[in-house]
Parts: sequence; structure tokens; C-alpha cells
Amino acid sequence: MTIEYRRILLEGSLTEVRREGDSLIAGDGRRVSIDDAIHLPPVAPTKIIAVHLNYLSRVDEFQTKLPSAPTYFMKPTSALNGHRGHVVRPFGCKWLNYEGEIAIVVGKVARNVAIDEVGSYIRGYSIANDYGLHDFRDTDAGSMLRVKGSDSLCPIGPGIVEGFDPFNVTIRTIVNNKVVQEASTSEMMWNMHYLFADLCRTITLYPGDVILSGTPANSRPVIPGDVVEVEVDGLGKLTNYIVEGPTPINDQFGAQPTESEEVISTALGGDWEFRGIRPPIRG
Repeated sequence: MTIEYRRILLEGSLTEVRREGDSLIAGDGRRVSIDDAIHLPPVAPTKIIAVHLNYLSRVDEFQTKLPSAPTYFMKPTSALNGHRGHVVRPFGCKWLNYEGEIAIVVGKVARNVAIDEVGSYIRGYSIANDYGLHDFRDTDAGSMLRVKGSDSLCPIGPGIVEGFDPFNVTIRTIVNNKVVQEASTSEMMWNMHYLFADLCRTITLYPGDVILSGTPANSRPVIPGDVVEVEVDGLGKLTNYIVEGPTPINDQFGAQPTESEEVISTALGGDWEFRGIRPPIRG
């Protein structure tokens, strides 16, 4: 049996609620319709850790090979966003990509946990979209800090589902009602429990911490006005709206957005011919 919890803004206060059908119910009995709720990120992590390549379709797409063990990067907690939140493409940037993923939510302090014991340390699972702002890839490819950590680029939700079985389920990303990513978690090289155990060998995981488990093939750029949904059987659907930032990035100092071959190739999914390629233009 699964139970779903969400965090919403209820009469001005952050409130954890339990889902019952189309209603969300607070601990004191207050009830609100899902359609009327203002959703907040369902977690308050101390850290967000994401795996690089994990789905075999994405490995094939990039015409590369997986390393012998998973590699990771971190997203700052300031990147958190929620269900129906606006994902901001900064003014002057062009290469903002969706990456539909499943998020693992830590349930209790974990350090050096064996793979076969991981299940008891996981609170539940959620949906995430690990957006990448590839305009900064030339300067941040190692850390992925601005690429993956800019404000609003980590929507998670709508809730946390406890008792969910993450093995052999389908994940799909939908842009403007068109399915653009679809795969089974059976395609992962390293499953959820492996990632959890691998990380906590040297990094203590705390309740609420999030591990992003990778995305399948066909991550592509989106533009302001697009509606992006990530759907996972048993977890629901995470919806976000792409908007443009109101002001340009300060160009008086620091690295600036670029359109190198590496930027464009990564954004468009691999080994492309670059002459004349530009982001999608849709009216």
C-alpha cells in the first residue's frame, strides 16, 4: 500500500498534507482540493545529489560508454522548485534542457549501509526534472554548478510516495502534450538501492536528502511558454512552466553564456553537425 504526502501553502503556512483521492488533508483535518492547492517542494533536503549517466538509452544516444561505477554532481538547495512552479530560463540564454527523473528521498540518517538494507532507509520516492542550463557548460562542465544549480532548475513533486516500488516502472516526459522521453527504470545500469548505498559509503545522508537517479535519452531544449510534465506510473505527474528571466545576466564580470560546439552538441543529444543549428522556435 502506498501513501502520498505533499507540502502546500495552506492559509499562509507551509503544511504537510496527506493525499486522499482528489483532496489533500492536513493533520488538523483541514481539507483542500488538489486543483486549488499551492504546491511547495515536498522535501527540505540538506543536499541534492544527482548521478550523471545511468539509463542505457542515453549512453547510446551520446555514443559513449559508462564508467565502471556511477559518477555524481550536486545541485544547491536554492534550485528547488515545486509542482506547477515556473522554471526560469535566464534572459539571454538559449539552451535549457529538461531531464525527467525519479527522486529518492532519504528517510533516516544513513552511513555505510549495505545494498540489501537500503530499503529501510528510504522514506519514499518523488518525481524530479533535472533541468540543465547548458549555456554555462563551457565553464562549469566539471562542477555543473550553474548548468544544473541555477535558481528554479530542480522541481520536485507533487509529493513523496511511501511504499512505492521503483523497479520496472515507466517514466515519461511530455512537452506541450507530446511525449519526448519514455523508458523503464529496468534500463538503469545502477538501480536506486545501488546509488543510495554507493553514496553513503563516504557521505552521510540525512532525512529529506534527495538522490536524482538519472534521465533516459532525448533531453532537449525548451523555450519560454512551454509546459513540461514528467509522469511516473505510481508517482503521478510533475508539471512546470518555462518562463524567461526578466533581466539579462550581468555581463560586467564572470563567465558569460556561450554557444560552443560542446554546448550545442550536449543540448541536442550527441554528435551533431553544428552549422546553422539553433534552439527550437515554436509559435
